[in-house]
This record gives sequence, C-alpha cells and structure tokens, in this order.
Amino acid sequence: MTAPAGPVVEPVETPSVVSTGSTTGTVRPGAAFSVLPLPDGVEPLVLDVPVGPLTALRSVVPDGVERRAVALLVPGFTGSREDHRLLLPLLAERGVEAWTYSQRGQADSVAPHGVDAYRLDDFTGDALDVAAVVTEAAGISTGTEPGDLHLLGHSFGGTVAAATVVRAPRAFASLTMLCSGPHGWPGRKDVERDRLLAAAGLVDLWTLDNPALARRLSEDPAALAGLDADARFHRDRSIATSTDNLLGAVDVLADVHDVTPALAATGLPVLVAHGACDAAWPQPWQRAMAERLGARYAVIDGAGHLPNIENPAATADLLANFWTTTSR
Repeated sequence: MTAPAGPVVEPVETPSVVSTGSTTGTVRPGAAFSVLPLPDGVEPLVLDVPVGPLTALRSVVPDGVERRAVALLVPGFTGSREDHRLLLPLLAERGVEAWTYSQRGQADSVAPHGVDAYRLDDFTGDALDVAAVVTEAAGISTGTEPGDLHLLGHSFGGTVAAATVVRAPRAFASLTMLCSGPHGWPGRKDVERDRLLAAAGLVDLWTLDNPALARRLSEDPAALAGLDADARFHRDRSIATSTDNLLGAVDVLADVHDVTPALAATGLPVLVAHGACDAAWPQPWQRAMAERLGARYAVIDGAGHLPNIENPAATADLLANFWTTTSR
C-alpha cells in the first residue's frame, strides 16, 4: 500500500541474540512501532523464524513475584502485537510471563507476497515456530513432554490458535479462545474484501474509512501532529499491514468448518471468554462451544470485542487464574 506520509517505524536493533540454540528461530531486541508508547515492563522484540522476522512484545514477571505460568497471545484480524500491550504487564504482575507477536503481514512483521502465503496452515505454522522459540527462551518444557506454554487467540487469532493446538496439542498446556467462535460463516467480511480488491492494494482500510482526513494528511503531512498517539498508530498500522494478509484472513474467517470436535479430541483444558457486549462473533456460538468442550466459560463485564483493551485488569485476573490453576 502507498500513502504520501507513511508510518513511523523505528529501525530494529540487531546487535545481540537473546536466545540461541533453537532450530526454529531466535529472539533479538526490537523497537516500538509508530508513536504509540509501550507501558513500563513491556519489551519489544523480534523473533527470527522460518517465515522471516516477526515483531513481538514480552513482559517478564517482576522481581519478588513467582512465575507461575508462561503464555503466548495471538492477535486478530487487522490487529498486531500492540493489541495486548496493556494486558502483558498486568499478567506479569500476576505471575504470568506473557508474550505476543504480530502475525505475518501485520504491521511491521514480515509480509510474504501473495494471498497464497496467508492460508490457515501458514498462520498455524508460524504460531508453532513462535511457540518453540518462546518455550526455549522461557526455559519451559521441551522434547517429548507435554508443553507448559498456554496459548491464547483473540478473534481471528483464536481461529489460528485453535487450529494450532489441533495440529500439535502436545506443544501446549491449554487454549484460550478470547472473543472467538467455533467456525466462520459464508460472506463474512465480504465488504472489506470487496473494498480491498477494488483498491488493488493501493489503499488501506484506514484510508478507505477516513477519506477526508486521509486527503487532508496527504495535502499537509504536518497535520499528522494533530493526531493523538492512538489515532496515529491505527493509521500507521493500517498502512503497514499487507492487503494479502487481510484477504487471506477473510478466507479463513468465512470457513464454516467447526473446529470443536477436533479441539475436544486434543484433551487440552480450554477457556472460552468474551466481553459482555461482544458483537463481532455470536455470543451463543461461543457459549455453546464452551459447553460442548466442557470448557471454562466467562463473560467479561465492561467490555465488547476487545476486553484486552477495554477492561484489561479484569481480563488479566481471569486469564491468570485460569493459567495458574490449570494442568493437563
């Protein structure tokens, strides 16, 4: 995508490797994306995995707090690692070392060319590669033993996470489906698909949604200074995100295949949770999925489809309780 005034992307530092020896990838220092400040205790990283560099965030448990769990969080459609920036330090305070990453084609992560590079198997392959790196870096179980890494997926990220644990259930200790359901439906996100195809990859969704403001910014780039950090970040992320990523994700979200039976067969503990006002994925579907799985089910008050941003403290309480009391 192109725009007269592009996103602010700080150069990634490349000096030292934080974790070595993995056959899957390594971890190295990274940088914040755009102008959105990261909370204290949130560390930007780059994960070098087979697809290429994926940007990540990590919050380790502070001194004086016992580490009781390690978790990996997968963001959703049009999202990125920053969606979990408020949640990570709260989880760390509660004894959970928490990691998240931007999926291929999201924000400043590597973006392979072509929609065929964004199939569900591609996203799940990346999740397994990232999980292997996190497992080694965090010093938790590897080899033939069941994994100690807890996996969470938000919305589209939940679809990816569910398919990931079905593909390799022994790599994980549990699955959390946050604002995510058992399957998609035909025609889902068709409006976004049609708009992106009509734009031929030359215009991003933010620009399409904000034509007057986008035009003003193209005519006067200095007007960017008038945007607050959150608005600037969302613009920059939209411009940086691959159209191929979005089109591929739309295909995944429209898949009617019900993952519930395959999830049940894994035997993994599952938490299904969503905001009280979540309207992006039918709440009855989410509740029914939990019932069919015999999973924990929770509704987060004061939140819609983004409880990780809208009520991060309550979300952190729920997740930390699940992860620190769950075993296979």
